[in-house]
Amino acid sequence: MEVVGAAVGALVATTSQLLCSCVSSKTNTTFNFHSNLAAVDQEMKSLTDRIKEVKGETEAAEKQGNKITSEVVTWLQDVETLQPGVDAIQGQMVNNEKPCRCFLNCRKRYRASREVEKTLEEIKRLLLVAEKFNYDVVCPTRVPRAVEHIPGPSIRGQTTASKKLDEIRKALDDGFKRIGLWGLGGVGKSTLVKNLNNELKKASTQPFGIVIWATVSKSVVIKNVQKQVAERLNLEVKMEESVQRMASRLYERLENEEKFLLILDDVWAKIDLDTLGVPGPDVHKGCKIILTSRLKEVCRAMTTDLDIKIEVLNDVEAWQLFCQKAGDVAHLEEIKPLAEAIVKECCRLPLAIITVGAAMRKKTKVELWKHALNQLQRSVPSIEGIEAEVYKPLRLSYDSLQGEGQNWEGMDEGISLIENLKDSCLLEDGPYSETLKMHDVVRDVAIWISSTSEDGCKSLVRSGIGLSEISVGEFSNSNSNSLDRVSFMGNNITRLPDCMIQCSKASVLLLRDNHALDTVPEKFLQGFEALKVLDLDFTSIRSLPHSLLQLRDLRALLLYGCENLEELPSLGTLTKLRDLDLCGTCIANLPRGIENLSELRVLNLEETSELKSIQPGIISKLSCLESLSMWASGFRFHLKGEEDGQATFEELKSSFNRLHYLNISLKGIPWEKSEDLSWINRMSHLQLCFYDAQGRSVLITFDEKRCSIRNLNLSLSQEWIGWFWDNSSSLQLEQCIGLVEMLEDFIESDASFAGLKSLSITKCPTSLGISEPAGHLALRFHSLRSIKVEFCHQMKYLLSCGDFIQTLPNLEVINVTNCENLEKLFNNESGQNISPDPMVPKLRILQLEYLPKFKTLCRHEETWPCLEQVVVWRCKGVRRLPLTNQNAGTIKEIKGESEWWDALEWDDDQTKTSLLPFFHPR
Repeated sequence: MEVVGAAVGALVATTSQLLCSCVSSKTNTTFNFHSNLAAVDQEMKSLTDRIKEVKGETEAAEKQGNKITSEVVTWLQDVETLQPGVDAIQGQMVNNEKPCRCFLNCRKRYRASREVEKTLEEIKRLLLVAEKFNYDVVCPTRVPRAVEHIPGPSIRGQTTASKKLDEIRKALDDGFKRIGLWGLGGVGKSTLVKNLNNELKKASTQPFGIVIWATVSKSVVIKNVQKQVAERLNLEVKMEESVQRMASRLYERLENEEKFLLILDDVWAKIDLDTLGVPGPDVHKGCKIILTSRLKEVCRAMTTDLDIKIEVLNDVEAWQLFCQKAGDVAHLEEIKPLAEAIVKECCRLPLAIITVGAAMRKKTKVELWKHALNQLQRSVPSIEGIEAEVYKPLRLSYDSLQGEGQNWEGMDEGISLIENLKDSCLLEDGPYSETLKMHDVVRDVAIWISSTSEDGCKSLVRSGIGLSEISVGEFSNSNSNSLDRVSFMGNNITRLPDCMIQCSKASVLLLRDNHALDTVPEKFLQGFEALKVLDLDFTSIRSLPHSLLQLRDLRALLLYGCENLEELPSLGTLTKLRDLDLCGTCIANLPRGIENLSELRVLNLEETSELKSIQPGIISKLSCLESLSMWASGFRFHLKGEEDGQATFEELKSSFNRLHYLNISLKGIPWEKSEDLSWINRMSHLQLCFYDAQGRSVLITFDEKRCSIRNLNLSLSQEWIGWFWDNSSSLQLEQCIGLVEMLEDFIESDASFAGLKSLSITKCPTSLGISEPAGHLALRFHSLRSIKVEFCHQMKYLLSCGDFIQTLPNLEVINVTNCENLEKLFNNESGQNISPDPMVPKLRILQLEYLPKFKTLCRHEETWPCLEQVVVWRCKGVRRLPLTNQNAGTIKEIKGESEWWDALEWDDDQTKTSLLPFFHPR
């Protein structure tokens, strides 16, 4: 019985515990009813704000044609499912229902309490999930600005052009859908629509969702125009994609745009909008189109609603423009009458005035002005009409260049020649870095000049006209023996004449961009014995004929992008060759006889992935080599002691006194720990790719004092890395480890950093600020103007306070982006005595973006007296700005979310009021 009693007792005790636990749990749930109701209301406010943000981002993404991630879609569905339950609970709070005390009502109250509790848990879960979106998974691409600024000269002060601009604006407001601007080449049509575009950018209210600019040009390629439109819309450009498929994507994207303006510049023939992929005004009510053309017939073909002829300048404007380009010399008493006569000869055409004015700038001798006027008056071309009014003045700029740098000897002289052409407005900067372009009128004039040369040396130019083959008649009609330059570039030529073409004086033969051309017949080159430039870039040639070796005067052999070319004949007889471009070819070895090219200055071996071997001694024998480029080549230079029958970096050192441009890959670190690296300063461009001791692929670029170092272990490289800190005005570190250890090592070194003005650190794993170990390096950073840090997710603060900051008196820019754990800019945990003076007294620009844990910008009482621009985005912890009513006068712009601006704390309302006009919500 005792055993039974014990068992029963244990059972009763266990049951009691379970029952009490259950009752206790339900009692807590019931008694927490009102507090949970309040929590639901509070948390729902946070969730509602997040819902608005997410929906705004998804709407922008859908407008761009982007697909919303499944995670976000599910989250929005869960929110929608939750909403009715929340509405019911909030309705209960409004009605303030009081529960009854009877047992049945207690059960009812428990169920209601449990429902509130579950709803609160779901709200918290949804908020937690939303935090993981990180604000960028919803819309993977940046929403394009409604209008992007397009660089170009202003028409301010030009009455004629300003009136035309007002006429165009009025036409847009009056509902015209297709507007054509036509007029003489060089009259300023492009300049006018650029000014229109830029005025739309400044408008307080945007009449269009997006303004798209595309340059068409005479040799129109629809895919190139599609590419410009796609890039403006932030759509992916797929070069392998067909014109039809690209048109479909563009069409679908533009259909989602409520209103858009398409500006087509320099149109020479009808553009089919359907082929381009643009829903025209006939099918899209919000579409408007402006086009520019030299030909009124093009406007008719494009069925424009309104045609506006762009006239030349009036006399006053022409004189003002000329004086602007020629300078004060045009006002000199003895020169002014001649200058006025020259302007008259320019026929008030802006391009002619700009070109001639630039040619005469700062020329103070009266004889030069008389000669210029005489040349303009006598140079009557044989072409009637437009050419007679445009070519005469433009010829002056060409004639003024005669004899200057026609046979340039080196890279420096070549650059000087290009700059001279740019200064004379005969060349312009291209759309991409280190590219050039020529205005189409200037090009036409150049062709006309070269085709009618008085010295009997003419040019045969048949570029970009769709030829599929070259007939012998093309040469016989042009008296081939008098030809100096021949161009068939940019056609669809598949074969060349298999016979000797007698062009004994021709120095230039351009066949590039004939992608289907795969053979150069043996006899074809035999008649070009005086050839100096042979350009076969971007053709499909598989080999070169042996007749190439007879071109003993050849200076440039250009084979860029000839992907099918695997081998060249021996080049040993081309001893005058200066430029050899083999980029993108499939060669496995350097051409035989290349070591005999004693005058070779430029050797381009980029993207030669099949090139695996270079015999030692070949490169060092190229005694005039100035540029060696081997980016993405399959060959890596070996190191000293590891030759293995291959070229080494050591032998390249003998060329350092003349090399200007070097871009190579190596097997390892190319220099000794204490080696003198001063030779790098003689380079205009240096790029080295090598593997360090840990097998990391390191890339170092040094370009005119601008240095970039990627993927290097800085702590193991301090013996030589200090040279780059000492000799760089701009230093960028990307994906480098060991930053803190390197700075600690610098304390004992002679590194000065005196010239360092800009420091950028990207994706470098370091938990300390960039200055923490560098307190003793203070004076060495005296010249620093800009600090940029991004994607350093372990970093908790940017700079240490105290003495170090006080030695950065010239810091003007701080830019910190995407640092997940950054809490503050300035760290003072070590307890230094902080001066009451501003830590960054000259700071002008502050940009903070995507810093979710950021808390402190500066000390509460601190102000930054020179601050001009503040950008804060996704940094909710920034609650104060270092601005008061006393220093608010320097501010020009503050950007951020409206919610952030409203939540900012100020010492007084007057400060916020004075700054409000400068706040621009993003």
